[in-house]
Amino acid sequence: MTQSLYHTYKRYRTLQTHRISALPIVILMPHSACNCRCVMCDIWKDNQNLKQLTEEDITGLLVSLEKLGTQQVLMSGGEALLNPHFFRFCEILKSRDIKVSLLSTGLTLKKSAENIVNQVNDVIISLDGDEATHNAIRNIPDAFNKTAEGIQAIKDLNPDFRITGRTVIHRLNFRQWPAIIEAAKRMGLNQISFLPADVSSHAFNREVLWSDKRQQEILPTEEEVEELKGILGTIIVRYKKDFETGFIAETPDKLARVHSYYAAFYGQNPFPYKKCNAPWVSTVVEADGTVRPCFFHLPMGNIRQQSLEEILNSDKSIRFRKELDIEKDVTCIKCVCYLNLSPKTNIT
Repeated sequence: MTQSLYHTYKRYRTLQTHRISALPIVILMPHSACNCRCVMCDIWKDNQNLKQLTEEDITGLLVSLEKLGTQQVLMSGGEALLNPHFFRFCEILKSRDIKVSLLSTGLTLKKSAENIVNQVNDVIISLDGDEATHNAIRNIPDAFNKTAEGIQAIKDLNPDFRITGRTVIHRLNFRQWPAIIEAAKRMGLNQISFLPADVSSHAFNREVLWSDKRQQEILPTEEEVEELKGILGTIIVRYKKDFETGFIAETPDKLARVHSYYAAFYGQNPFPYKKCNAPWVSTVVEADGTVRPCFFHLPMGNIRQQSLEEILNSDKSIRFRKELDIEKDVTCIKCVCYLNLSPKTNIT
C-alpha cells in the first residue's frame, strides 16, 4: 500500500515538474516489419530494411523501467510476433512483474497461441470489417479467417484470456461499421474500440507526408462524412446495450468524435478536443532503439546510446514537455490516438 501511494505521488510529481519520476506505460516495437499491407499504413513498405530490438536492449531497459515503476509494456509494431525472441522479451518483463500487452495483426496468433497464453497478459487485434472488407484493407488473402482462428485457439486454451479489437474507421470501411461490431461478437472478442485514420502525420513509417491525393484515398469525402454521421447515429441506437456493458469501449459521445474528426477536414467544426498526457505517462521505443514521447512527435534519443531515464529526463525532453501545449500544437490537434492517465489509475 505504501509503495502504491509512493508511485501515485511520483506520477503527480511528473505532471507538476515535467521530469519523469514515474513511467507507468512503455510501448515497445520489437520488430519493424509487418505481415500485412494495410492501405492506411506504410510500415510494410519498408519491410526490406529490417530493424528489431534484441534481448540486450530489453535487459538494458530494465534498470530504467524498475526505477520509474513501469507497470505495463505494450508490444506494438509492425507485427511484434515477427521478432524471433518476442516471448523471451515477455519472460524478462514478466519476471519483473510488468504486465505485457500485445498489439497484433492477428495473422499468427494460432501458431503462437500457447506461448501467448503463458507469456502475455492480453491481446489487442486489428479488425477492419467483415471478411471481404478486412481482407481487402489488409491486402492479405484469408486474413479475417486467420485472425478468427487465432482468437479461437487462444480461447480454447484459456476461455478467460482477454482479447479486444481495435478498428480504424475510414473511407473504405465506414459503411461496414455495424458489420464490424457483429464480427467482433462472432469472433469472441471481449471488447471493440474505434478511432479515425491518421492521414496527416509522419507516424507509421511516413518519411514524406501524404499528398492530398493519397489522403483522399482514406478520408471520407464531405458527402460521405454526412453518411458516416447517419451510420453513427444508427449504431448509437442499435447497440445501446453494448455501450452500457462496455463491449463498445467508447461512450456514444466519444464515438461521435470519429465524425467530428473527419468533419473538421472540411471546416465544419474544430478537431475534437483531446485531453492527453501521453508524453508524461508513457514513451515509445522503436525497433532500432529510437525513443519518442508518443507515436507522433519527434525522437528524443536512442536506448543504444543512453539509458531510457537519461533520454526522458534530458534538458531537451523536459523542455519539450514543459512547452507542449496540447490545445495548440499542430501534431496534437490532429492526433487520432491519445492517452490520458490519472495518477491514481491502477493499470495492473
